[in-house]
Amino acid sequence: MTKGRIAFQGELGANSHEACVAAFPQMEPVPHATFEEAFEAVKTGDCQLGMIPVENSIAGRVADVHHLLPSSGLKIIGERFKPIHFQLMVNPGVSLEEVEVATSMPIALGQCRKTIRRLKLRAEPVGDTALAAKLLAANPDRSRAAISPALSAELYGLEILVRDIEDEHNNTTRFLVMTADKDPPPPPFTAPCVTSFIFRVRNLPAALYKALGGFATNGVNMTKLESYMENGAFTATFFYAEVDGRPEDRGLARAFEELQFFSERFEILGVYPADPFRAHAGR
Repeated sequence: MTKGRIAFQGELGANSHEACVAAFPQMEPVPHATFEEAFEAVKTGDCQLGMIPVENSIAGRVADVHHLLPSSGLKIIGERFKPIHFQLMVNPGVSLEEVEVATSMPIALGQCRKTIRRLKLRAEPVGDTALAAKLLAANPDRSRAAISPALSAELYGLEILVRDIEDEHNNTTRFLVMTADKDPPPPPFTAPCVTSFIFRVRNLPAALYKALGGFATNGVNMTKLESYMENGAFTATFFYAEVDGRPEDRGLARAFEELQFFSERFEILGVYPADPFRAHAGR
């Protein structure tokens, strides 16, 4: 019996790789160059699950992912909140005084700006945090360092000079766990749940206002509502939303009924247990 495979976007050693190891230590993490390829690996059965980042507490929404979710045919079965920490790593034996350049993906460089400035380093972008570490290991250079997750140093034989160099220590990324199972087992009724769905309102006056009214009147807490255009058409605006609860809850069932009356498309993307981090973060 195989232990199963879980797809993620990025190089081995990336934050998504760390998230896979933390949440599913028994599964084999499988890297993919793009989100499309990671989704496809789950869809075809090459991987049983996918670990996909959707938003960061500092950088905001992860581009492209919301566009891919509705057409992927995948279901969301879980969420994971991961604190993000970046390490300044070098080839073995290199001292901090020798380092002149720090390489990483642009978002990571931006999130470590204060430390880079304090150390008087020149920032140089590459496509992925773990790729920065991989390239440094393959091409040793005493004047260069990589900004990458700790797992990268372990995988590529680098030494960490300065730990946790991110400017904001509450830096957190939210991941969604995806499956190709069209009808995954429902989460236990003892667990607080989140329901993710998409919809597109009908072309009627105040349709969005009316479509969302049922959530307020039925006491449903909507935690996310984001719009995005489909196929570049300004007239075809989709909405991605998340609410507390599960579709069979009386209040949410009524709210969905009202939503669908004013919508021309509605689809539930997943019902899954809320990560305990939500309750902790709300304090």
